[in-house]
Amino acid sequence: MGVLRLQLPTDPRWVNIVEKNIEEILTDHAWCEQKAATNAITIITNNSEHQDLVKDLLALAKEEIDHFEQVHNLIIKRGLKLGRERKDDYVNELYQYMKRSADGSRVSGLVERLLFSAMIEARSCERFKVLSENIQDEELAVFYRELMESEAGHYTTFITYARKYGEGIDVEKRWREWLAFEESVIANYGKGETIHG
Repeated sequence: MGVLRLQLPTDPRWVNIVEKNIEEILTDHAWCEQKAATNAITIITNNSEHQDLVKDLLALAKEEIDHFEQVHNLIIKRGLKLGRERKDDYVNELYQYMKRSADGSRVSGLVERLLFSAMIEARSCERFKVLSENIQDEELAVFYRELMESEAGHYTTFITYARKYGEGIDVEKRWREWLAFEESVIANYGKGETIHG
């Protein structure tokens, strides 16, 4: 939790729920990766004047799509099916907070979107760590360990750009506010067989 600064750790017993429905967690995970790629493209579209951000988020989007493919391949290998896209209530709560928090300026909009993205990556990273350390399925334990490291890198990318382009905004203060809000949200989750459920 240290580097990510998350305020509320996931109860490892969440993995017991996940293990009862591997098809559901893999389907949900696949769509999380797709949405993460789409989110990165959206940030690029709205902030294309920042060449370094465009370059790094293009790489990030490609990596997220690669993860989508990896999860899909796991689903096929296990004789399972990729279900329809799942609604992510946790992410939707963070999204509404982001929308309420931006003051209408482009800088504020960018910083809030980057912190929203960093928050999701941080929690996903933490959930992957819990999975890798507690799931009985050895293949999935290794898989989630590898993805955990990647998500940590994505979190760092978003936080770094929020600090770089957040001129006139106390980004550290905003991040602390995001962490406090996320703690209040995640307290209601951890009971479903989804990445953020």
